[in-house]
Amino acid sequence: MRASLHRMNPSVKFVIVMICMLSLAFFFDPWTPLVFWFSIMVMQIFLSNISWKNWTLLMLPFVIAAFGYLWTTLLFAESGTGTVLWSIGSVDITESQLNHALSLSFRVLAFSSLSLLFALTTDPIIFIRSLMQQLKLSPKIAYGIMVGYQFLPLLKDEFIQVQQVQKLRGLSDDSNVFKRLIGLRRVLIPMLSGAVRKAERVAFAMEARGFTGEPRKVFYHEVPIEKKDFILAFLFICVLLISCSTSMWLP
Repeated sequence: MRASLHRMNPSVKFVIVMICMLSLAFFFDPWTPLVFWFSIMVMQIFLSNISWKNWTLLMLPFVIAAFGYLWTTLLFAESGTGTVLWSIGSVDITESQLNHALSLSFRVLAFSSLSLLFALTTDPIIFIRSLMQQLKLSPKIAYGIMVGYQFLPLLKDEFIQVQQVQKLRGLSDDSNVFKRLIGLRRVLIPMLSGAVRKAERVAFAMEARGFTGEPRKVFYHEVPIEKKDFILAFLFICVLLISCSTSMWLP
């Protein structure tokens, strides 16, 4: 139960997330994104095993951005109509300005929390396989993305190795920031040339094993759509409908 979102089919999850984001984009009241954000937090607590420490670190920039939207919209928005709630110096904060500012802030929180929920509960490799099987993504694009994803840790290790070799040879100059940026050129060129050679070897190996890039119907690692995926998708839709309906009965 606690890991239900981790086991949900990635393509179904992706489609549901896109539907939720597109639907929320058409609502401009503060209640709809607020209720949706709160509902996503409840789902994250009971249906996922996300590390709250990592989530907090990733969510912090979005919280700062939401506060920035709130503050700048209140101070620099055009004079709105309605009751003046309070004044900051010569700036009058009206009810319409406050609603607009809260709507933007809660929308940032809703979109970011939903995106993090998808990112932190989805394995990238399984997601690509699911896109290839359920959404008919081209195998050339899918395998290209997977190979690139597998190369990321290799590039990091190679970057560190090249830096260490250049320090041993006395080629590294860390006296100031400008010289460090100039010195990156000596690191990036051999690192990227090595990455190109590795990519060529992978391409030759895939061709030697019969990879043509043509769509296929049978997969070694299948990512099926199961009953639990429809249940979780229905739960997301219910959350979306409840959130959108709040604008009809809340001021």
